[in-house]
Amino acid sequence: MSITSLFTTILKSDQILGPDDLSHRYHHIWHMDQPLNALCVLLPETTQQVSEIMKICYAQELPIVVHGGLTNLVGSTETTGDEVVISTERLNKIEETDTASRTMTVQAGVILENIHNAATEKSLLFPLNFGAKGSAQIGGIISTNAGGLRVLKYGMTRQLVLGLEAVTADGTIISSMKKIIKDNSAYDLKQLFIGSEGTLGVITRAILKLEEAPQSRNAAYIAFDEYEDVVKFLKYMDSHLAGKMSGFELIWKNSYQQMTSVTDAVKPPLPYDYNYYVLVEALGSDQIKDQEEFQQILENALENDLILDAVMAQSPSDIEWFFRIREDVNNLVDFMKHDQHFDISLPIPLIGSYIKERYETLALINGVEQVYAFGHVADGNIHFMIGKENLSNDLKKKIDHCIYGGLKEIGGSVSAEHGIGTHKKDYLELCRTKEEISLMRSLKTLMDSKDLLNPGKIF
Repeated sequence: MSITSLFTTILKSDQILGPDDLSHRYHHIWHMDQPLNALCVLLPETTQQVSEIMKICYAQELPIVVHGGLTNLVGSTETTGDEVVISTERLNKIEETDTASRTMTVQAGVILENIHNAATEKSLLFPLNFGAKGSAQIGGIISTNAGGLRVLKYGMTRQLVLGLEAVTADGTIISSMKKIIKDNSAYDLKQLFIGSEGTLGVITRAILKLEEAPQSRNAAYIAFDEYEDVVKFLKYMDSHLAGKMSGFELIWKNSYQQMTSVTDAVKPPLPYDYNYYVLVEALGSDQIKDQEEFQQILENALENDLILDAVMAQSPSDIEWFFRIREDVNNLVDFMKHDQHFDISLPIPLIGSYIKERYETLALINGVEQVYAFGHVADGNIHFMIGKENLSNDLKKKIDHCIYGGLKEIGGSVSAEHGIGTHKKDYLELCRTKEEISLMRSLKTLMDSKDLLNPGKIF
C-alpha cells in the first residue's frame, strides 16, 4: 500500500500530492530551485480533515511537517524525505470580522496582507507587520510567535491572539475559540502552541485581536553618530508622543547605504554622512494635528542637539518609501554569494557596543564578505545579514560563535522572533537554563510521545 492511499478515504484526489507531484513544491520561499523531498503533501480544507490526517499518521508513526507561507528563517519547514507534509494553503478563509468585539476569526492559511486588507475594510487594524506580509500565513506566524515592526506598541503575536484551535499529534482537536481578552480559568493552553514551531500541534484556526484603525500616520528618518544618542532619543520620542509611537527602527550606516543605493525607488532620504539612521513611526487620530506635533517634536530635538539631521515624510507615498527601505532586505541578500541570517535580542543599552564588536570580529573571519545590521532597537531585537563566500559548516560555525558568543553573559537571546528550528538548536542552552530545556522536553514528550510533529526541530 502506498503512503498516499492511506488518505484517500478522508481527502479528495486533488488534496493529495504524491512524490511524483512535488517538482513544483519547495521547503522555503527562498529555495524554489530545490524541489521538496517528502513522502507526500496533503492539502486539508477543514480542522476535521487535519484531525483525521493526524490520526492516520499517529497510527502509522509517520512524521509530520507543516507548511504555511514558507518564509521561516531557521529551518522549521525543512524536510528529510521521510515526512508527510501538511500544507495549510487551503485553510485560507477569513470566517468573520466582528467590529463590535474587534476580532477576526481566520483559518491558519490566511496570508497576513489579506488580514490587513480585511481589517482596513472595516476601519480596523491588525497591527502585526513585517516584510514577508505578502507571503506569510497566520498559522505559521502564530506557531513562531512572530514579531515585526510594531512590537513596541502592540506586542508580539501572542499578545494579538485571543482564541486558538489546534490538533495534537494523536488527532485530538483542542479548541478555545473565544473572543474575550480576560480569561483566567486555569491554564492558558493556547500559549503552548504559540511559538512552539509546530512541535506540539498543528494550528488550524485563530481569533485575532484588532485595534481601531489609526486616522494619522507620520514617519521620519533621523541621523546620529553615537549609539548612546539613539537611546536618549528613543526615550525622548516615547515620552513626547504620549503612546503614539509605533515603530523605532535602527539601521547601521553601511546597511543604510546598501539599502538605498540599489534603485531610484529606494533613494536615501538622508545623506550618507552619519553612523546610525533611525526610522520612527507614530500612529494617531488626527493627521493635521499629529503631523504638526510630530514636526515640532523633531524641531525641538534639533534645536536641543539631540539629533544631527532629520527628514519627515510629507505624504503617504513618502511613508511607503521610508518603510520600503527598511523592509526590502532583498537589496542586501541579492548581492551576497551566500547569506546567513540572525535575529538576536539583548538589553537596549548594550546594543551599540555589542554590534560594534561583532562587526570588528566578523571582518577578521576569512570567507565573510558582507556584514549588515539593522533592527527593532526599541524592543532590543537586532538583525544581522552576513554574506559569505561558501556554505562550509566550518565557516557557518565561526560566524555563529561570533554572533552568539557573548549573549549568555548579558542575558540576551539567540532568537528574538524567528524561532529555533534546526539552525539554532545547538545554541538553545545559551539563552535557556538546563531546567527550562528539561521542562520543554517533558512537554514535548507528553504531547507528542512518538516525536512525530516537526521532528528534529528545537531539540
